[in-house]
Amino acid sequence: MTDHLRPRIFGIGLNKTGTTSLHEALQILGYTSLHYGGPETMASIRKAIVDRKPVLHYVDPAYDAFSDTTITHYYHLADVQYPGSKFILTVRDLDGWLSSRRRHVEKNQQRKAAGEYHDDFLKVDVERWTAEFQRHYGAVRSYFADRPDDLLVYDVVGGDGWETLCAFLDRDVPEAPFPRKNVYSPYVPEGHVSEARGQ
Repeated sequence: MTDHLRPRIFGIGLNKTGTTSLHEALQILGYTSLHYGGPETMASIRKAIVDRKPVLHYVDPAYDAFSDTTITHYYHLADVQYPGSKFILTVRDLDGWLSSRRRHVEKNQQRKAAGEYHDDFLKVDVERWTAEFQRHYGAVRSYFADRPDDLLVYDVVGGDGWETLCAFLDRDVPEAPFPRKNVYSPYVPEGHVSEARGQ
């Protein structure tokens, strides 16, 4: 197995489910993590799929972990192409997720108008989003149903933190506080100053 095909960590939750928090947590744990990566990264992953190559073929092989990328929807390919990888499904309740996505799109629209946003996540479509949410989470749980060691269902908004993540990845719990980024939640761990911004 080449280094390029070594096992990785794939965050496969939809955006606005704590993917930024997961990304920063993985960095604290010492992983080289890529979060989103912009249109160029998305295009590179899609090109690999079209070219029938491993999904990371055109992505810098230095990265150990990925979140909020096109791979979210092609986890089955990553699973086959990178044996031994770990998958983390970030989750949250549907109503909270829809509200967060709506706020995110509205901010994108404002940034687009100001010439600061150049991607295409610009339309609020609650019906389509709801179907996407139900389809994706049902499919992932079904795919990994008999493989609990390979999939972590991880609820950052609901309070999951270091203990759950580190146990799954066989890492020691760090002294740094868990990075809860861009998520609104009534849950605030004792002694933790929330950095939520209603996203």
